[in-house]
Amino acid sequence: MLFRNAACAPDRHPARTGLRAGALAVVVAAALVSCTQASSGGGPDADVRNAAAAEPAAAPSPGPALARDAFATLQATLNETCTPGAGDCAYFLGRVTRELTELDESMRADTKGPGHFEEPLADLKALFGKVGDDRSEAHLEKHFSEIVGTRDGINAWMQAHPDAYR
Repeated sequence: MLFRNAACAPDRHPARTGLRAGALAVVVAAALVSCTQASSGGGPDADVRNAAAAEPAAAPSPGPALARDAFATLQATLNETCTPGAGDCAYFLGRVTRELTELDESMRADTKGPGHFEEPLADLKALFGKVGDDRSEAHLEKHFSEIVGTRDGINAWMQAHPDAYR
């Protein structure tokens, strides 16, 4: 037995002692749940908050925000570089190539139409034609100048056309 009632003899009312222990366990469990809810943002409004969090977020619609966001992530690579042959290019070139791919997709889906981004899309098509699908470090290093040059060229074009991403 977990709990023993000192007022009762061991052979008297064993069922009541078990009920008391069970009741105590329920009270302790309820207190723990209450504390957990309070520390984790639970409580009376938790159901409302949890229901709101469980609702799926609206899928972003193709448009300028997507091109703007893709351009912003590409810009984040502007101060980064690597040294081909030194073994430090896998992450950098993989990231820049991925950012360029996402920018290409967002420009094509933009509400202004792909004609608005004619020059950068042509540059991306030329780059992807040279690079192909091989994303190995050695292959990307062979195209280092083209990848970085395309990134920098698109950055310059976008800076000259602020209406493209605002």
